[in-house]
Amino acid sequence: MVSEDWFYQYFLKRGGYNPINTTVYSIILIASVLLIFKILKKLKVKFDKRLALTVSPFVLLGSSMRVLEDSGILQGRLFITPGIYFLIFGITISTLFISLFLEKKKSIPYFKPMFLVGLILTAPVLGIIQYKNFLGITYVILFFVPWLILLKIIPWLKENKIVTGLHLFDANTTFVAMNYFGYYEQHVVPTYLINLLGTPFSFVILKFIALVAILFVIDKYSDDKEFNNYIKLIIGILGAATGIRGFLRLFSLV
Repeated sequence: MVSEDWFYQYFLKRGGYNPINTTVYSIILIASVLLIFKILKKLKVKFDKRLALTVSPFVLLGSSMRVLEDSGILQGRLFITPGIYFLIFGITISTLFISLFLEKKKSIPYFKPMFLVGLILTAPVLGIIQYKNFLGITYVILFFVPWLILLKIIPWLKENKIVTGLHLFDANTTFVAMNYFGYYEQHVVPTYLINLLGTPFSFVILKFIALVAILFVIDKYSDDKEFNNYIKLIIGILGAATGIRGFLRLFSLV
């Protein structure tokens, strides 16, 4: 049997991630991703740029709420992993159901009310955060711009460039926060790789290589266009969620 002390040590104790909870959360994520795909297909939601744009305010909502928890303004396990994911998913899917109902009854495209609701929910949360570290944000922009130029000129699918850009934004934010402002990486794999290679900038390079490899495999070996678009959307959301949280934490010096 699993003791309460063991469960507390690996899942409830604060202090970031460990191999045990990382593995469990990854399994939950994979199962959830597959389940959500089936739900969206049943609802006949198209996996296109409108869906990506529609969910973006909710990604921003989750990341900004997580920053408020980091700063102590919001408290409780609901606002940290994995609770925050269930919370935001619940809000997002509920809004989607209502928006699809309006589309059916009133002929209002679902993405319009859903995007608006996301903005309305996110705006006050962003307004609570105190923005003060403009030097750090300047560093992030300076290090990120060369990657944007590279992604602009290379011949690649637009959606691949966007997904890779989101993860590079996350990686560059992590690099700046660790290298110049004394932050530390909480996730297990990045921490191991950074410690192994001795510099936070290695995370940027490795993430770029990993994204190129993953997207190449998806494009080359999967013929299901809908599923490909969906997986790319999920990968983009994961990069955006951690990148925005890191960016807002750095901006507010939490």
